Amino acid sequence: MTDAVSEPVALTVEDLPQAVGLSTALSWPHRLEDWRFGYDLGHGLALRQGDRLVGTAMAWNYGPDFATVGSIIVDSQFKGQRLGSRIFDALMDTLGERSVILAATLDGLELYRRRGFVGFDQICQYQGLAANLADEAASTAVEKAVGTDLPIVLELDAAATGMARRELIARLVEAGDLRVLRGQGDRPRGYAITRDFGRGQVIGPVIAECEEDARTLIADALSRLQGRFVRIDTSIGLGLGPWLETQGLAHVDTVEAMVRGNRPQPKGPARVYALSSQSLG
Repeated sequence: MTDAVSEPVALTVEDLPQAVGLSTALSWPHRLEDWRFGYDLGHGLALRQGDRLVGTAMAWNYGPDFATVGSIIVDSQFKGQRLGSRIFDALMDTLGERSVILAATLDGLELYRRRGFVGFDQICQYQGLAANLADEAASTAVEKAVGTDLPIVLELDAAATGMARRELIARLVEAGDLRVLRGQGDRPRGYAITRDFGRGQVIGPVIAECEEDARTLIADALSRLQGRFVRIDTSIGLGLGPWLETQGLAHVDTVEAMVRGNRPQPKGPARVYALSSQSLG
């Protein structure tokens, strides 16, 4: 007799090797280290059939008002059994009254719409081998961050995102390479983080006050990643796409950014020109 699929239970660190198998089956690039990074920052649920992991869903809380969700996967062998709805609803129950943001693939779009999510943006994925064909003299404008820059970077991030992401940024800085673009009085006016992810490196978050500053930060990162595989996820409305293609990064996918509740609002001129990931924001 085949074991029944469990009700959603807490995702554990012991589940992560099987979670890699689930994401690999979808052609997602996530390594075990990428799953562990997200796991350590958030919380997740699992569906199991005996010892077999057949579904995952994860969430990341940014203060009392906002959360993002992602890594929502159900093994294709269980398609049609409404397991996606089961685990997603259980995950949403853990988030209280928070407004929730996600990046919707085509497979999940109707589920999220039925749960009250509405689209507000499109996120375009660009990737390829770093070529750094830009004319910007990025290396003279962008510097490796020092310890005293971190509080200002956190201020920039909170203003640009409208969310409290201190733990996320601290973990990204610990895992990656933080560079800042300095403004008046040497105060950072933008920042970018590069880190290992998937097939190579991801450049993001990139927070800047204008497209020119964002391009300068990204050009600096590309100059240090010559010949390496790079991924950048950016809002279609911010206009970076055509320039990224001139840098050898191809547009390979687009997903819909959706929200249930209030969309966070930036406070000031800075904007998020590249995400840390589609799940984490």
